[in-house]
Amino acid sequence: MQVGVFVPINNNGWLISENAPQYKPSFDLNKTIAQSAEKHGLDFLLSMIKLRGFGGKTEFWEYGLESFTLMAGLAAVTERIKIYATCPTLIIPPAFAARMCNTIDSISHGRFGLNLITGWQPPEYTQMGLWPGDDHFRDRYRMLDEYAGILRELWETGVSDFKGKYYEMTDCRVRPQPEGEMKIICAGSSDAGLAFSAKWADYAFCLGKGVNTPTAFQDNNARLAAATALTGRDVSIFVLVMIIADETDEAAMAKWQSYNAGVDMDAIAWLAEQGAKDTHNTDTNVRQLAAPEGAVNINMGTLVGSYESVARMLDEMAAVPGTGGVLLTFDDFVEGVEAFGTRIQPLMKSRAGVATAG
Repeated sequence: MQVGVFVPINNNGWLISENAPQYKPSFDLNKTIAQSAEKHGLDFLLSMIKLRGFGGKTEFWEYGLESFTLMAGLAAVTERIKIYATCPTLIIPPAFAARMCNTIDSISHGRFGLNLITGWQPPEYTQMGLWPGDDHFRDRYRMLDEYAGILRELWETGVSDFKGKYYEMTDCRVRPQPEGEMKIICAGSSDAGLAFSAKWADYAFCLGKGVNTPTAFQDNNARLAAATALTGRDVSIFVLVMIIADETDEAAMAKWQSYNAGVDMDAIAWLAEQGAKDTHNTDTNVRQLAAPEGAVNINMGTLVGSYESVARMLDEMAAVPGTGGVLLTFDDFVEGVEAFGTRIQPLMKSRAGVATAG
């Protein structure tokens, strides 16, 4: 099973709580995390892109770096680990995105790939006059289908004359082409999102579900398998989970309970309001993100326990058919990546033989 880190490109990571670690994002912080992940033999790093936060007392996600430039910097200070940036497709035209990808491919010597997002929070875009209207909720994967096709054409041939509803290329040239195999990933879990992944993506990300219910995500694997049966492509699921670990189950649970006790209700209310704006889709993962009952960490699957318990639960996840790996977040990223590498990974059957240092 592959393991990646969802690096903290925005403040406070993925815990919307006054009792969680409070910090601002920086290149130096992410460099420390990236180099630790590489030292311990982890497989990839991924950064998201958020253009507006949720406010509240913690000013959640109000401070954020930019994904392409952050990952270009991390590519330059690592040697082996795979690097993924996230592209806000409503803002960056596909030909320009292809050129940026080719540049980071050159910096990383073939270790770069791209996460494509459609955009779901209107204020991220209305603040800049770039929201295309609420019909985008309905049309977004049709638009992304054209976008991905142009990317693939430019990466493979260096030229595109694509003519579609949303984009038109006229002898568009983007060279040099990447030296590495450019991977596309997508995190859509709606039927339309999974159909897109089945057609274009190499990996599909999904949210884990619940607390200490490591295999609750497996319905997404089955749905993706049905979608790939129609396209004939091999696409595996990578599951987004948070790890809160300590020496004992009780110590880890005490931290988790403290984070929940300090939940930033104003930021949660903003998240819920934004999540309700899409009235065209009822099966999108935004519904899970914005559900109030577990929003302290945006409703991602959460593994809380001793290092031994977390290792066991990760192995259970790896055993679900169609699972290619996990994308990890932590309450404290610097300590968390180090603890994963030294205390959790050595106990995992699904990571047996992974070379680690230190």
